[in-house]
Amino acid sequence: MEDREQYLRYQRDRTVLLAIGARLGSQVCRISVRLPRSLAESAVAAWNRDELGGFGEESREEYELRDDAAELALIGLTIGERGMRDGEDVVVDLDVVQVAAALRAAR
Repeated sequence: MEDREQYLRYQRDRTVLLAIGARLGSQVCRISVRLPRSLAESAVAAWNRDELGGFGEESREEYELRDDAAELALIGLTIGERGMRDGEDVVVDLDVVQVAAALRAAR
């Protein structure tokens, strides 16, 4: 019984986290970032790549890997649409969710 109670607390915690996220979402939308041109080009290439075929049953690790690749592709789309070259870098305003995805992957 004790174990189940902790998950009820975690559920309440998630509700509070969701409420915080809802408040922050209206305050922080995009963040201007500077990336080396080679990384920006790799992200754009991920967006432009055609993935042929579907995918079958996958492990959690495979799902997470595919999810990270999808996040990179979405960053590539944003760079392709709004990125501005600045010397050897590319400057782009990324959605805060995209920045968070990249930071999570870096952990």
